[in-house]
Amino acid sequence: MQVFYERDADNSLIRARKVAVIGYGAQGHAHALNLRDSGVDVVVALHKSARRMADAERDGFAPIAVAEAAASCDVLVMCAPDEVMPDLYAAEIAPHLRAGQTLMFVHGFAYHFGFIKPPADVNVVMVAPKGPGKALREAFTRGGGLPAIVAIAHDTGGGEALAYSYGAAIGCGRAGMIASSFKIETEGDLYCEQVVLCGGLTHLIRTAWEVQIEAGTPPELAYFDCLHEVKLLSDLIHERGIAGMHLAISNTAEYGEYVTGPRIIDAHVKDAMRAALADVQSGKFAQQWMAEHRAGGPNLANMREAAAQHPIETAGRTVRAMLAK
Repeated sequence: MQVFYERDADNSLIRARKVAVIGYGAQGHAHALNLRDSGVDVVVALHKSARRMADAERDGFAPIAVAEAAASCDVLVMCAPDEVMPDLYAAEIAPHLRAGQTLMFVHGFAYHFGFIKPPADVNVVMVAPKGPGKALREAFTRGGGLPAIVAIAHDTGGGEALAYSYGAAIGCGRAGMIASSFKIETEGDLYCEQVVLCGGLTHLIRTAWEVQIEAGTPPELAYFDCLHEVKLLSDLIHERGIAGMHLAISNTAEYGEYVTGPRIIDAHVKDAMRAALADVQSGKFAQQWMAEHRAGGPNLANMREAAAQHPIETAGRTVRAMLAK
């Protein structure tokens, strides 16, 4: 694994370019603010009806149209949502691209799965921080940073060096910039979101909570057991690794992990994980998600509402209110 740091990057490269951050959501706001604080000439580009317009203005930016940014800026940072990006690119970016510009992706979805196909005379690179925008900004303001995956899909000259210069400017050079590929970043990100970070974890929590409720545990106490303490254990794992976490829990808890964990995460679950990874790698999930978006997101809306109405949310509100007093 090749890892590069601030000392390996030429900070003057990104400071010599005019940079447009397209989008001001989870990632966009952090990239724009970090770039500005690093002395980069940065503008925010938004559609005139964008929900984040007021946020960008509150933070001291004067957003410009995406088409204007594409025509006037040297580096276009693609921070719009995955599902929105292809149409935005086709309508407002592609017609204005010129030779030597750089398309800077912060996640590989739209490019890797072929929803965006840039011309051969522009750089196509990616700097993908390993964490949400809020964490990227908070780490930067503390003097730290998040690791990032850096990938170079097409370099017309100087694109790779510019990517590392950009990564250093948003603070990722403080933690490590890992040379990789669009394929590795995109497929790994989607897979882990689905089977661990979002899909796997939330369904495990809800199901365990439901079983406890069925057995007669009060909802709020089951919430403490199945959800509230997740952060405490995940913090230990984050700081020490799984083996280090074992040193901080009771022998009873550790023994229970070894004898019961394999009963829950068994061979059938591993096969399901392999199937999920196959759907990601084949592009099946990407096509499914884009079709859902084009249809107006009816299934997403229904599933989001069902999740919000799950009774664990009522228990959670009670617990959080208690802890806030």
